[in-house]
Amino acid sequence: MTMSAITAKGLTSRPITGRTVLIYFLGFFGIVFAMNFYMVRVALSSFSGVETESSYKAGLSFKNDIAAAHAQDARHWSVEATLQRGDNPGMIITARDAQGQTLSGLTAEVRLAHPTDKRRDVVLEFVELTPGQFKNLTAMPEGRWDLVIGLKRETETVFRSKSRVSL
Repeated sequence: MTMSAITAKGLTSRPITGRTVLIYFLGFFGIVFAMNFYMVRVALSSFSGVETESSYKAGLSFKNDIAAAHAQDARHWSVEATLQRGDNPGMIITARDAQGQTLSGLTAEVRLAHPTDKRRDVVLEFVELTPGQFKNLTAMPEGRWDLVIGLKRETETVFRSKSRVSL
């Protein structure tokens, strides 16, 4: 036996053949392919959709959104959302004008928007208790949400706000 065939542990080493190289080559790329397949599958199953269907249309409506925001600021309305706990849990939304008078003739469109997954958004149904005061009929899930309040007069949205809440 020659010195080159003996390793540090006293075992003989195997010669590297074409078959060994092929097995290592196929094993390496097999693992890479399997991981890529897994990562693509996870990415596609967790994708919640696009935030904006058409960025071009969103850009065109931006000027209208700015004008609506300036008109909303000029009204100096005060809209408050109060969370009630206990026997009759729910949320009360109160809308007042610049003089502190409750507003009438409005309908509330409220949703809880999930911060990271649009598929988990919850639309809440509200009814008007008294002019300018709305109470929810839909149960509210626990967690951290973006509370999006929209007040409409006929078909025009006259007030919109978005704030982070923890329920």
